[in-house]
Amino acid sequence: MDDLSPAARDAFARTWTDDRPWEFLTRLTAVGDRMAGSDGDARAAAIVADAFRDAGVRDVEYDPFEMASWSRGETTLELTAPDERTFEAIALPYAPAAAVSGPLVDVGYGTPAEIDDYDVEGAIVVASTTTPEGGRFIHRVEKFNYAIDSGAKGFVFVNHVPGQLPPTGTLRYDEEAVAPAVGVSKETGAWLTDYAKRGGAARLTIDASTEPGESRNVVGRVGPDTDRELVFCAHYDAHDIAEGALDNGCGIATVVTAARILASMDLDCGVRVVGVGAEELGLTGAEHLVETLDVDRVAAVVNVDGAGRFRNMVAMTHASDAMADVVETVSDELGHPIRVESEPHPFSDQWPFVRAGVPSVQLHSDSGERGRGWGHTHADTRDKVDDRNIREHAMMTALLVRTLAVETATDTIPRLDGDELVAAFQEAEFETGMKAAGIWPTDWE
Repeated sequence: MDDLSPAARDAFARTWTDDRPWEFLTRLTAVGDRMAGSDGDARAAAIVADAFRDAGVRDVEYDPFEMASWSRGETTLELTAPDERTFEAIALPYAPAAAVSGPLVDVGYGTPAEIDDYDVEGAIVVASTTTPEGGRFIHRVEKFNYAIDSGAKGFVFVNHVPGQLPPTGTLRYDEEAVAPAVGVSKETGAWLTDYAKRGGAARLTIDASTEPGESRNVVGRVGPDTDRELVFCAHYDAHDIAEGALDNGCGIATVVTAARILASMDLDCGVRVVGVGAEELGLTGAEHLVETLDVDRVAAVVNVDGAGRFRNMVAMTHASDAMADVVETVSDELGHPIRVESEPHPFSDQWPFVRAGVPSVQLHSDSGERGRGWGHTHADTRDKVDDRNIREHAMMTALLVRTLAVETATDTIPRLDGDELVAAFQEAEFETGMKAAGIWPTDWE
């Protein structure tokens, strides 16, 4: 940091006590429902655009795109045997309007191996939101789609966090699923597990619709106009059941705050700053970015999905050794730990870029607990946020982007090797689940 200009030093100093990150988060979460395709989604985009402009981001504009807009109606989960009772449940996005009945089959964590151990043909499968310690975290879309491919008629996703909090989360990427699914609380899941052991059966009824809709990315720039550029992004949408303060209000607040610092710097290459729409419904905004940008000009991507939530920053470097080196250099210079995780995954906005060979990092943070915690539940509210994390992570992120800008100018970050990337996904045992979810690239087969 010794080579920072006086203006940049002033920007860092002001960030320590700046109340604008909290004010921005307050405006964003006050929208309430900002599910992609909704009126709240459009209102949230306007808040992000205003914040970008106020931070010094130039040429801010909306880039709209078509997407599958999902709306929920009434959902019921009724036990039909051995007792008759009703449990609270919420439909998961892209669940179709449907009514199914069948035996309850508890498949534990819902890993493919566990599902294979049971006869799920015609069943309503019950699976936990978490996965066993020691292995990678297996995503909901993998569990659901593998269970349905194995013959299940319906799916119940059980939160592993107590507090009567049914979880939400999409079932497919930007398209309606072929079978219904719901989220239930840990407490309800305990009952369903018990009933499954006793030969229980249930009826699952969902009223929902999937219609053509529109969302938008909010796009601007900091730094010079250069042939090659960085993409610096975070998604601003959230699920309709909560404020989305942690996921991903903290992330987009971190980007806005970091962009204000970056706007005060003399950067070595241009940075495209993006508030991404429709991440929660299948990375649709990020897919649109890749389709509309000249990806050959994109040197690297910094995706802030999870940073700012908790104290300790995590950098997921997606099989890029060069990106891991940059993160570790910044960590050493700051004397601040950033845990590097090199294993790739396809469940946030860096994925379309990684698939195209662009070195990428997802900045996350660690609560010490496995899974999303309050995220994707009614409890994802502003009171859970400590805005000191947003300010501190924004400063670290700004320095990371600045360092990447230097690396971009000197062309020292190589593209991802396709064969090595495929091998990394296969080594992490993603292939089965991604194929079930329909997101394993056809050119990888």
